[in-house]
Amino acid sequence: MNTAALPSWDHARSHLLATVPQFYELEPGGALALDLGDGDWLLEIRSDGQLLCQHGIAMDDVKSLMCDGTTEDLGTDEVAKQAKYFLGPAVSKMRPTLLKAGFVEQTDMNDEYVAITFLKGLDFQQPDEVIAAVRWCQNLFKNRA
Repeated sequence: MNTAALPSWDHARSHLLATVPQFYELEPGGALALDLGDGDWLLEIRSDGQLLCQHGIAMDDVKSLMCDGTTEDLGTDEVAKQAKYFLGPAVSKMRPTLLKAGFVEQTDMNDEYVAITFLKGLDFQQPDEVIAAVRWCQNLFKNRA
């Protein structure tokens, strides 16, 4: 994925931090995030113009939830399948609304976590639309939490 910052990122980032005080930095100068609803969902705005709503679980948490034997024999793929199972109910409630709003679904996975991510492009040249998209997500998850 191209993660090069758009020319207007610095301005958009400053505007977002001033307008939505719940945002926090994932790394200095990088993406901004905020918790949605009960905190199981995360909203992230990246410098490449992507808005993400994601629900994830740490691989270690999945292993601790799998109490039917030892998990060290399981490969990452098996644990990831279980993670998707644990994420399923919360994601299935939100999926229709997010997809209808133009988000695209994908699964992100590495050795540490599995996340179901819904992505949508933003135009940093339209700061009011960016804030409106953030507020829409906040309201959606506040009403469903």
